[in-house]
Amino acid sequence: MSLGTLKPTFIKPNCHDQTMHHTCKDRIDAASTSQLSESGDLAAGKWVFDLILGCAKAITEKDAARSNHLLWMLNELASPYGDRDQRKAAAFLQALFCKASGSGDRCSRILAIVAEKAQTFDSARRVILRFQEVSPWTTFGHVAANGAILEAFEGVHDLHIIDISNTLCTQWPALLEALANRSEDTPRLRLTTLVDEGDLGGPHGAVLIEVRQRMEKYARLMRVPFEFEAVGGGLGSIGSVRVTDSEVVAVNLVGALRRVPVDARPSAVHGIAALGPRVVTVVEEEADLTGGEWAGRVSECMRFYGTYYEMLDEGFGRVSEERLALERQCGRELVHTMGCESAEGGRERSLRWSERMRNAGFGPAAFNFDAIDDVRALLKRYAGRWSVVSGEVPDTGLYLSWKDQPVVWASAWKP
Repeated sequence: MSLGTLKPTFIKPNCHDQTMHHTCKDRIDAASTSQLSESGDLAAGKWVFDLILGCAKAITEKDAARSNHLLWMLNELASPYGDRDQRKAAAFLQALFCKASGSGDRCSRILAIVAEKAQTFDSARRVILRFQEVSPWTTFGHVAANGAILEAFEGVHDLHIIDISNTLCTQWPALLEALANRSEDTPRLRLTTLVDEGDLGGPHGAVLIEVRQRMEKYARLMRVPFEFEAVGGGLGSIGSVRVTDSEVVAVNLVGALRRVPVDARPSAVHGIAALGPRVVTVVEEEADLTGGEWAGRVSECMRFYGTYYEMLDEGFGRVSEERLALERQCGRELVHTMGCESAEGGRERSLRWSERMRNAGFGPAAFNFDAIDDVRALLKRYAGRWSVVSGEVPDTGLYLSWKDQPVVWASAWKP
């Protein structure tokens, strides 16, 4: 579904809305030719905020005429290739249209199919690596989790990491290198990655084959005895993972828990505990997109994705293919979160995840000085707007913040 196809379904605005439409366009033109203060309406993207929340309110109140007017105006002002605010408006426009028209479930399925067919190992790897070059959004969790895993594996010679993430194993080369540099004998590492059942075949299956070959090649280079296995069924199949008596197990959850339906999350965490891992690392984005009223979720999406779009804007050029790919992913997430009647999963805040981990018998494990130093060294590679802070409750993890806004939470847990 392209944004251009939306316009004919909208009612053209009346005189009042037409005036507002031109005012918004004048504001955008002015923004491109003058420097505005951080507190100014344009710098804060106030026109986007007002139109999106106004449209969400109209949809909630079943005011079809008003919501159509605002959707039409967003369609006129939005552009997936424009400035930060126009690109953000384009993503929210699609999600709002899906909600208003009741087409969210169908649109979400179509977008997922298109994205899957377009993905190759090279394209996915290029986007991930380029994103890691300009932002610590993902690498922060990798470095923190690796630090906790290495500490738990100190002196162990038969290691087994059960990895549930979507980062194409980009977390593990650094850990392999650290294991190779141990002063004692190099340990044996078995890596089991859990993927969705459908990912074992088709385009995703080809990606997994490429990942396996590259990981095995790098392990040989590092002279680390290594075994790789992909298991279908996602987090729900964790109980079927083969674990030998001699192995010490770590479970690595990077963006994995939020893909589990909310009602199934307690049982999923208890399933992890049943494996008897020495450490569990949890990395999740800090947002609450599951509960409350729909309009409230829209506001939280504006806050969280607004920060994300701002970060992308400062790290990428306007015509970057990698930026476009990341923003299309945001659009799919927004359609799922805001537009689908049957939406499952979703992000929750660290306090909720911590509560579930404690209820399953885990206690928080503090990151050691080496892990914290590694995280701080990582942030020095990026612009000065990033910072890392500890949780308010002792030992409940680290937060990556953008302009003092927590965006990613990393934690370690032990039975």
